Amino acid sequence: MGCLIGISCNVDDDRNRLRLNRDYLFAVEQSGGVPLILAGSGETARAVISRVDGVVLSGGVDVDPRHFGEEPHPELGEVSAARDEFELALAEEALRRGVPVLGICRGSQVMAIVGGGSLYQDLPSQRPGGIQHYQKGARSRTSHLVALSPKSRLTEILGGQREVRVNSFHHQAVRSLPEGWDVSATSSDGVIEAFEYPDHPFWLAVQWHPEILFAEDAAARALFANFVQSVEEVSQGAR
Repeated sequence: MGCLIGISCNVDDDRNRLRLNRDYLFAVEQSGGVPLILAGSGETARAVISRVDGVVLSGGVDVDPRHFGEEPHPELGEVSAARDEFELALAEEALRRGVPVLGICRGSQVMAIVGGGSLYQDLPSQRPGGIQHYQKGARSRTSHLVALSPKSRLTEILGGQREVRVNSFHHQAVRSLPEGWDVSATSSDGVIEAFEYPDHPFWLAVQWHPEILFAEDAAARALFANFVQSVEEVSQGAR
């Protein structure tokens, strides 16, 4: 059996339900990992992180701006107090313990916040004139290009490519990163599309959705494969 990869999920506070697209499970399984859907409270995050080998922080609703010291913007979307509490605690523990984490869309924003970064609450109003970051085409089709930083781990994972075309479904985005964290990719309007923390075994986040592209996109498969491989290496080293 492969390493155990925990995947966070959407929490519907009103209906008391959990939800996760199966694309995440498929991508992890096909890459050699064993997926496990994660949810809980901030208090249980420490116990959860000690039982998984790696974490995928998935996409979903907006992050409450109180967690990066701001009041809600008029265009702020749905937020989930329960999900914020659990994922922020989970990410903080993973950062502290050196547990590999792959962040996707909202997940990237959670990762930035726990390090002390900040977000744009609404790109169209806070950075007007940029490209379309919430595409109107099919979710399984790519929309815009991102430029990769030449010396980044992400560029190495993707075989030295200088740019890659991605899908895009977000109106929030990372505004600033903590000191020592590196931007891995940007869109043509300068929005941070990926970042990494070199001093962590695997702390890499992308703003797009590689799990949706996985079946047809070589770059998406390479990203998940490298993540699961890194999880295995860290897990074996800890034994």
